[in-house]
Amino acid sequence: MREASPMSLGKAEAVALASFLLLTAAAQAGWQQDATARDVERLGRIAESRAKGLDEASRGKPSDFTAIRSILAAGTVPASERRLIGTWRCRTLKLGGMTPAVVYGWFKCRIAPAQDGRLAFEKLSGSQRTLGTLYPNGDGLVYLGASYVTAYGPAEKKPVYSGGGASTGADATPDDQIGLLSLTYDGRARLELPYPLQESTFDVIELKR
Repeated sequence: MREASPMSLGKAEAVALASFLLLTAAAQAGWQQDATARDVERLGRIAESRAKGLDEASRGKPSDFTAIRSILAAGTVPASERRLIGTWRCRTLKLGGMTPAVVYGWFKCRIAPAQDGRLAFEKLSGSQRTLGTLYPNGDGLVYLGASYVTAYGPAEKKPVYSGGGASTGADATPDDQIGLLSLTYDGRARLELPYPLQESTFDVIELKR
């Protein structure tokens, strides 16, 4: 059976095919094309950031350090969309910086298909939120996103990863985030965020069903 070409299709079918091809191309594009040079460098130093954060966190509360070690020491498996998509319980663990360590309570997060053919990650509850895109990268996924704070009233406009649009006079936007999402062998997941631009040396968001 011969494959149909756009020339042999009706207008509606041709538009649908063109849209599909654009989404496919977008989904296959690498994260490096969207990340700033500063953030490419940040992700390249993830092991260094993790080690420094762990060293600082070891001086804090033993219970916090135990929680941190539990998620960071868990072995990983290939991260398939089927296993990632859906709602998760999640908590943020901050290592180093202003304090040795902070382990927040559990909130709600979601991983879902996005309009560009990739996956989107979003922290849905709590005052500190995150929102961004996941790019396939080996056995894990690279995350490019942004953080924002919603207080007691309606949520402010959700930010997006700025890319090359850093604030005037600055080489980076403080809300920008880059990280690596991995699925662990025990069914949890973790989003590691090296050298956050605010507060800490290393952050990790733990996800579990």
